[in-house]
Amino acid sequence: MLPASPQLRLVTGTVCALTALSVSLSLPFFSPAGEFCKVNLCHSGGTCVTREGKPPFVCICPEGFGGETCDTTEAGPCNPNPCKNKGTCEAVSHSRRGDVFSEYTCKCPKGFEGTHCQISLHDCDGHPCDNGGVCQKVDGDYSCLCPSPYVGRRCQRRCVSLLGMEKGGIAESQISASSVYYGMLGLQRWGPELARLNNKGIVNAWTAATYDKSPWIEVNLQRKMRLTGIVTQGASRMGTAEYVKAFKVASSLDGRTYAMYRRAGQGQDELFVGNVDNDGIKTNLFDPPVVAQYLRVLPVICRIACTLRMELVGCELNVCSCSSAMSVALSAVRFTVCLNTAGCSEPLGMKSRLISDRQITASSAFRTWGIEAFTWHPHYARLDKQGKTNAWTAASNDRSEWLQVDLETPKHITGIITQGAKDFGVVQFVSAFKVAYSDDGRSWTAVKDEKTKADKVFRGNSENNAHKKNVFEPSIWARFVRVIPWTWHERITLRIELLGCDE
Repeated sequence: MLPASPQLRLVTGTVCALTALSVSLSLPFFSPAGEFCKVNLCHSGGTCVTREGKPPFVCICPEGFGGETCDTTEAGPCNPNPCKNKGTCEAVSHSRRGDVFSEYTCKCPKGFEGTHCQISLHDCDGHPCDNGGVCQKVDGDYSCLCPSPYVGRRCQRRCVSLLGMEKGGIAESQISASSVYYGMLGLQRWGPELARLNNKGIVNAWTAATYDKSPWIEVNLQRKMRLTGIVTQGASRMGTAEYVKAFKVASSLDGRTYAMYRRAGQGQDELFVGNVDNDGIKTNLFDPPVVAQYLRVLPVICRIACTLRMELVGCELNVCSCSSAMSVALSAVRFTVCLNTAGCSEPLGMKSRLISDRQITASSAFRTWGIEAFTWHPHYARLDKQGKTNAWTAASNDRSEWLQVDLETPKHITGIITQGAKDFGVVQFVSAFKVAYSDDGRSWTAVKDEKTKADKVFRGNSENNAHKKNVFEPSIWARFVRVIPWTWHERITLRIELLGCDE
């Protein structure tokens, strides 16, 4: 910083007492005399100031320029401008934004998007489609035809969430079949509710009855979903390997009218290749994907018996996103902005620990027998966490208790998966809960029931280990999320995962 006492004579002739400058200069002394700045010797809008010594003047350069006469561009993330199509480059501060991983961001003019404003929203010239998507011009705009399992406006998201057969997010009541096999003189029931990938036990899969010549097993997803694949597995009964070697797939929106799966341009039903042993896993992708509420698997060729364990792969369809930043009031009418959030159902980081311990807080934490080592901390509330103390438990069974996650930046939150736990053999879980969200962690909004407009009470778990998935329709746009237990078994105990995406 320059001393305050010297005075500088600017090119305009005005005398200015400097107390601070935005640039740092090492100058011995400035003189009010001199004729060098009668004509501005500085380029790029720089200010000429006379001084004693050599050179007899100095240029104070505007931001982005340097050199003795401001004729060179300063090095920096925005020089030269990395943004295309007249985008404006903005350097990121040293504090760094949590959602930006470079030293700058580009503010794009209308009609362009992308990291460097390189994607035109009006045509296919900018090759806007990612992951092998095919761009198609549509009335002055474009759309991307995405290969499975990619979705989104630019095929930028993967629709590959496991939908809940293995972990219990799909309830037993949602799984049905054409028939059931009874073994060991009728003592063993190989029912459809057992058809969960990697299910363990002596009786651990669905098997069709021996008399059933057209067997099927069906999953009711309870709402329309985008399905991009299926994972299948056989099982072993009395030491004998049984599995489905080939199968077909049918789907329905209403549970009454079904369509057999066929690939584009195919004149016959697709025959999927199944398993070759009882325990190996076989994955088949649906390309194009299936949009349905009901998915039915029809075994065609089976070894010994039609025995199956499986998982479904896919994601939510488009949902409306509503928040204070996304709704506008016009003539007293409230409009909700609907965004393309297909595929926006990825885990946000509770289980993977992308969400750090410090981002997870709670109203209180319970200690078993009052022992510090057996504290059920809020950051233990991670889906599928293992150990003696492997969940969050509130200090009291009260509706004022809460578990909070700070995502650090606002995100689309489209759903939540909940799970209970055991405390030294005692089964504990939350059977119903509310959800609130906030932009600042101080002012909270409860998720509402779309029909009643009252605070929505979500159905929770019915045991300690199964996953229970709930979808937010419309989705939430927020930084902070709070889970408020409403009813529970034994003690308030939670393990969770939040679902959504950044965009």
